[in-house]
Amino acid sequence: MAPQTKTERSWSALTPPLSEWILDAISAMGFTKPTPVQHAAIPLFMGNKDVVVEAVTGSGKTLAFMIPMVERLLRLDAPLKKNHVGAIILTPTRELATQIHTVLLSLLKFHAPSAAVMKTDDDDSDMEDADAPPPPTFPPGTLKVVPQLLLGGTVTPAQDLSWFLKNSPNILIGTPGRLLELLSSPHVHCPQLSFDALVMDEADRLLDMGFKDDLQRILSRLPKQRRTGLFSASVSEAVDQLIRVGLRNPVRIAVKVKARAAPKEGEEGIIQDKRTPASLQMSYLVMPPSHKIPAIKKLLATLQPQPQKAIMYLATCYSVDYFQHVLPEVLKGHAIIPLHGKHPDKVRRKNFAKFVDSMVPSILLTTDVAARGLDIPAVDLVLQTDPPSDPKTFIHRCGRAGRAGRRGLALTFLNPGREEDYIEFLRIRQTPISPLTTPEIVITSIDADAASKKMRAVARSDRAIFDKAQRGFVSWVRAYSKHTASSIFRVADLDWENLGHAWGLLRLPSMPELKKFEGDRTLGLEFELNALAYKDKVREKQRLEELAEGAQKKRFEKRDKEKDAWTLKKEQRATKEVRREKKEKKREHERVAGLNEEERKKEEELQKMIAQVRKKVEEEEEEAFEGFSD
Repeated sequence: MAPQTKTERSWSALTPPLSEWILDAISAMGFTKPTPVQHAAIPLFMGNKDVVVEAVTGSGKTLAFMIPMVERLLRLDAPLKKNHVGAIILTPTRELATQIHTVLLSLLKFHAPSAAVMKTDDDDSDMEDADAPPPPTFPPGTLKVVPQLLLGGTVTPAQDLSWFLKNSPNILIGTPGRLLELLSSPHVHCPQLSFDALVMDEADRLLDMGFKDDLQRILSRLPKQRRTGLFSASVSEAVDQLIRVGLRNPVRIAVKVKARAAPKEGEEGIIQDKRTPASLQMSYLVMPPSHKIPAIKKLLATLQPQPQKAIMYLATCYSVDYFQHVLPEVLKGHAIIPLHGKHPDKVRRKNFAKFVDSMVPSILLTTDVAARGLDIPAVDLVLQTDPPSDPKTFIHRCGRAGRAGRRGLALTFLNPGREEDYIEFLRIRQTPISPLTTPEIVITSIDADAASKKMRAVARSDRAIFDKAQRGFVSWVRAYSKHTASSIFRVADLDWENLGHAWGLLRLPSMPELKKFEGDRTLGLEFELNALAYKDKVREKQRLEELAEGAQKKRFEKRDKEKDAWTLKKEQRATKEVRREKKEKKREHERVAGLNEEERKKEEELQKMIAQVRKKVEEEEEEAFEGFSD
């Protein structure tokens, strides 16, 4: 592990020294001195060392690998050959890849040859300006950095390859799947003499998200003699396995914050490592589910200074789809911006940019897709209505606030009872949280009822929102049941009626988890589901037609059921008659078989007499019928 030093940190003191244009760029970006992780990692990664960097979120890891990567490419003796790649940056999400690409472009604006390439590329896509000065020209052989962003869902793999062949980028930034597709092309080369460095940002998340196979294929296409950097806020056992496979005797750098843990009764406070920035306050509130949304409303109104940007984490995409409709009615004065992994890529990028650029108080309503790596400027508040299913994600969620020395608050809500054990669970994991005392948040049942009423009014206005509420609630219960800390978060302990009010449901949905629930599934509401209409006229017309078809089908089913019942009775009577005849024949056969010779002769004579009588009766009936006809 890299030793800690007491020397004064400054950009100019780093060795080897940084280029003048790099110093100008970081000064313009407002970074007066390197962070501890930058101070430790940049010299090592600019040398020939593999590094594993574990640092608190918001500590400046992006520049810690970007500056060495750019510096080394620009210090080569000659430019790379055409279609040869010099470095690769791997990320788990498209948003993080886009952010890294944006930071790199901002940096390269200060390097004239690289900036000229970017300007030329922009001119190819925009209309030409006759009055614009021509881009500067540089002699052949001038070193420059040309990055390419590779994201699934934005352009096709063929378009990626076409751009690569046209521009010959030397840094590739992207997610594993799309990057692997490009590397699989015979036109893309990563030879020993050209390829310099591989960086895996948020390395543990790359493995958690199931990219293991893609990572192995990517590593198999890269030369073994390379520099590799793993950067993350937490290093898991899975990352340790990756280190053994993909790195050569790496230097480990761990940058943590020292914090005094809150003492238990009868104990003194102790100094321990903290996995989040010192500028971030992590607190919790214990209250029933129906009090959480009113508590958020009161917090936003009383917290000073008033938060301009907040992130609210929900468990599932379907939860976001529902709450984006009802929260604007409860949290008035704040723009609610949804973002989750099932949004089309264009929607994700548009909503992310809308939140980042927002000039009014805004809340990003999201899932864990926005929990890792993203550097969203000026986030004051992080809200977790429920702790994440994976406790490792807790740190990363909280770390969206309190970045780069800015003060921030991360507030987690817990239900009374067993969930309070989560506080001790986090303390053991070196992530202590304390109760929120300032501002004081007190919620009454009147506040909770008022919030539920507003959410229900929105759901009653459109059946589509009612559907989203039902689907969102079911998905939330499923996510809750899969919590890693299953001894703390138990579905059996949930207060279903209170949850129904917390969500503003018009009724509890039908689901296996409610089989043993004996409470009121209507939540005390008088509500006729068939009368609830869709605002979309086409969809409502379709629903009414299906409803009419369903009613007609029920009538037919009822008639068929009655008909089937009559037919069944008739068949049952016929069956009984057949059985009775068989029994009589059997009894008669047994009686005749038991007669002696004399009795048998008498029986035969008797049967002949009966046959004669029947014949005579039939003849008389026929004569009578013929006389009647005449």
